[in-house]
Amino acid sequence: MNHLTFRNQSSIDFIALGRLCIDLNANEINRPMEETITFTKYVGGSPANIAIGLSRLGKKTGFIGRVGDDQMGSFILNYLNKNQIDTSNVLIDQSGSKTGLAFTEIKSPVDCSILMYRDNVADLKLEPRDIKEDYIKRAKALLISGTALAQSPSREAVFLAVEYARKHDVCVFFDIDYRPYSWNSVEETAIYYNLIAQKCDVIIGTREEFDMMECFENNPLHNDEITAKKWFSYHAKIVVIKHGKDGSIAYTSHGEKVKGRTFPAKVIKTFGAGDSYAAGFIYGLMEGWDLLESMNFGASAASIVISSHSCSDAMPTVNQINEYIQKCQNGEIVTS
Repeated sequence: MNHLTFRNQSSIDFIALGRLCIDLNANEINRPMEETITFTKYVGGSPANIAIGLSRLGKKTGFIGRVGDDQMGSFILNYLNKNQIDTSNVLIDQSGSKTGLAFTEIKSPVDCSILMYRDNVADLKLEPRDIKEDYIKRAKALLISGTALAQSPSREAVFLAVEYARKHDVCVFFDIDYRPYSWNSVEETAIYYNLIAQKCDVIIGTREEFDMMECFENNPLHNDEITAKKWFSYHAKIVVIKHGKDGSIAYTSHGEKVKGRTFPAKVIKTFGAGDSYAAGFIYGLMEGWDLLESMNFGASAASIVISSHSCSDAMPTVNQINEYIQKCQNGEIVTS
């Protein structure tokens, strides 16, 4: 069953909006950050990773955002261009802001953390005037990320982008992407997340992220069906709730419930799994696949990325994902 309709006449498949930053991933793994000496630089930020993932999968992709007027901003723009992502709507902020940094700590394959430098960051300087209606209406799909709601004027820019998408029948994906350090309180976060989620066609998040959004509601048992049902009274057609190593569950407005699997992996780190999952899942939906096939494609992409040192650089191609699925079926992938 096709749950989503994408406009065939669109000249762009997919536009992501929001955070563009730098990931500095620890080279000395299996040790705490205070003992780490060197890091490798990659492009980061959930919407950036998802856009890179969709581009690697062959979709015509663009981005809306701001980077700092610094060397890190130049690095990001060059990387996006090399990955065939349209950067005509990525602006260089002139307010004195800096491109955000994320240092990663890899103590073990399951014990990873991120140290973020998010003060006066360029991506949150995105303004409503940066959002071009003509650009958004050219797309089949728009992805927004929750972190872009953390401050004004970026917050208002997100709402305007979604209004344009709704006006022109552009499918809206919401990656919850909850980063507590970006917000003043859980309550503030929940209010704005709920307001934007009401306008979205597909909502993707972890069980813990949905719990945060339900801080004013009565769902003490963290019931996935109660969570999903709420959104079908608004615009949502699909709600995906991720449960880590236990896989993900997708609910549809037609009453469907689909349980996705996970794939074995030689895990190096845990971050990047959600971004690669989203890219693979969205690709499947845009190809007209059913939910289970799309979810499994995303799960396989996630296993590939968590088996790599990077996130953006590791985003796989269609052939790489299909080969990985085949190797798993043949028992060739040994877990760590």
